[in-house]
Amino acid sequence: MSASVEAKAVSRWRLILGASAEQQLASSCGGGGIGLTEEEQVMDQALAEIYDDTSEGTDGSSSGSAASGRGAGLGKSAPRLSKWLGDVRTFFPDDVVSIIQNDAMERKGWKQLLFEPEVLATVKPDIQLVGTLLSLKGKIPEKTKDTARMLVQAVVDDLVKLLENDIHRAVTGALNRRQHSPLPSVSGIDWKRTIQRNLKHYDAERRQIIPEKFYFFDRAQRSKEWTVIVDIDQSGSMADSVIWASVIGSIFASIPSLNTRVVVFDTEVVDLTEQCANDPVDMLFGIQLGGGTDINKSVAYCEQFIEEPKKTLFIIVSDLYEGGNRGALIRRMRELREAGVRTMCLLALSDQGQPFYDENLAKVLSRDGTPCFACTPALLPELVEGALKGLDLFDLAKRVGMK
Repeated sequence: MSASVEAKAVSRWRLILGASAEQQLASSCGGGGIGLTEEEQVMDQALAEIYDDTSEGTDGSSSGSAASGRGAGLGKSAPRLSKWLGDVRTFFPDDVVSIIQNDAMERKGWKQLLFEPEVLATVKPDIQLVGTLLSLKGKIPEKTKDTARMLVQAVVDDLVKLLENDIHRAVTGALNRRQHSPLPSVSGIDWKRTIQRNLKHYDAERRQIIPEKFYFFDRAQRSKEWTVIVDIDQSGSMADSVIWASVIGSIFASIPSLNTRVVVFDTEVVDLTEQCANDPVDMLFGIQLGGGTDINKSVAYCEQFIEEPKKTLFIIVSDLYEGGNRGALIRRMRELREAGVRTMCLLALSDQGQPFYDENLAKVLSRDGTPCFACTPALLPELVEGALKGLDLFDLAKRVGMK
């Protein structure tokens, strides 16, 4: 067995057995330390929260002796719980996540934190906790569902308030302000064009421009001028992005000039356009976090809504770990671009750090004209405005500092 293979095997046993076994494992390897990678350290901490005897249960009592290896333990804090589940979703396969979640609920009293209405009602709502609730929603008892829904509603309302005005302003600014109108309106004056066209009428003595003609923007709302398709990967690793994308999709749906379609996918495709337009909370509860990924299948489904390619914005929210037909996906995206559709892929839509994603597929799509980058929600309005105006999204992404 090569040294690298042996070191990897020892690291795996270290993750399985916990910190209490490190000295014994190190001795078996000649006395050297066991160097866990940064990713393995996060995995180890996630496992320690639930299986190590040195941690405390939710009642504050110790679960056993550290000498016995992976045992039990999970702290009281809901924010800590949210981070823990986020780490588990990020670093473990879906089937393992399911086992760990069930162990946590059976061993550590999660029901006292998440499944009791009077306790859940005291938790500070945040996007991570919403992701936790949605991933466990099939296990939430009837008596807690109303409380859980209220918590999700509170977070959704906050996100809508945060983004709604900026997105409306970006869309109307991109679509309405490119058209001019002969009808005068003080609020609709196109100052830039008015000044440029009247520079020749500058009065040097008065040191001011005396305009002979004013130019006005057309403020009329044109119904369904553009189609915006938001195609959302609902795999477990995308939890935060799914929540942000769902809220943003609901805001798009409220804008008369946009024909908005919202689709979610794993290995199956679900059209949530109607729920998104009526109530984004209903949409979120219709999402099944977890499962595989077939991006090509979802893109094929979305193609039916593209009636005027040059008036269509197609946004994929995915880490691009494709489990379907990779070659077909690349061809489809290339053909959409060649037809005039404005395409982009958001590898993550959250305030978190650099996402994990398929770098090779991202490079291929970018080469073919679909920029792929992580985006914070606060920067999305500027990105959408640039896309609708026909700006170079690669340059725009660099300018606003996207990853």
